Amino acid sequence: MTASSRSRNYRCLRAAAGFSLIELAVGLAVITLLLGSLMVPLQSQIESRKIADTQKILDNAREALLGYAAAYGYFPCPADYAGGSNGAEATGSTHTAGSGACPATVTGGVSSAVYIGYLPAVTLGFTPTDANGYAVDAWGGTQPLNRIRYAVSATNVASVNNPFTNSNGMRSAGMSNILNATLLSVCNTAAGSSSTACAPGPPSTALTSNAIAVIWSLGANAATTGGTSTDEAENAEPRASAERVFVMRDMSKVTATEFDDLVVWISTPILFSRLLASGQLP
Repeated sequence: MTASSRSRNYRCLRAAAGFSLIELAVGLAVITLLLGSLMVPLQSQIESRKIADTQKILDNAREALLGYAAAYGYFPCPADYAGGSNGAEATGSTHTAGSGACPATVTGGVSSAVYIGYLPAVTLGFTPTDANGYAVDAWGGTQPLNRIRYAVSATNVASVNNPFTNSNGMRSAGMSNILNATLLSVCNTAAGSSSTACAPGPPSTALTSNAIAVIWSLGANAATTGGTSTDEAENAEPRASAERVFVMRDMSKVTATEFDDLVVWISTPILFSRLLASGQLP
């Protein structure tokens, strides 16, 4: 082999080696970009799945409550915020005709009869639950803020005390009176609302003002703050039973107006159809 041939081969080898290194660098850069671009859709898919799973949990909880009311003629009291009831309705709850009292507790300096608290999963036989007996949303685990929340109306109707938690309350109050009563309100914004009603409008901000029960999750940000926007603060704990307003609106990640709570409620027509079918009414 001549010197010129060896020189040409050497230059070719160097060129080939240089090309391979460049190609490797480009390949790594492409892979990095692809992985980065895939991560966002993957995170979005995971988040969408958790939202869907939580929505299903809330829907199942609503069905469990409707089934309980159809069987017994009244709703259970919530499990208390203090956690002493371990997933059952608050200790001391009574459903005696004419009373139906949910006991008073003090949590975080807020004194409240337990008409607002956690879903009483143990009382309902609702699963799955965490190790403490509480139903949690899809972001759950051991975080109390990820527990499913539940409120039942404590509004007196037609002079009947606590008609939704005493054994003969709804029958005594009468369907027409209940249908026309202002119970729990769900608004599309907290702006202009009071502790007992949505903003009067116009336009109306009320999705309903006649909900008998509300079931909700504080969403993905529950494990940290539960949300800091005005709308999310309306749903956050602790809540006294005098507060009868909740918010449900489109989700948003915009700072200061973020919202990721999920909320469902039990309307009077749906409840009445179940109670009529089960013989609890009229």
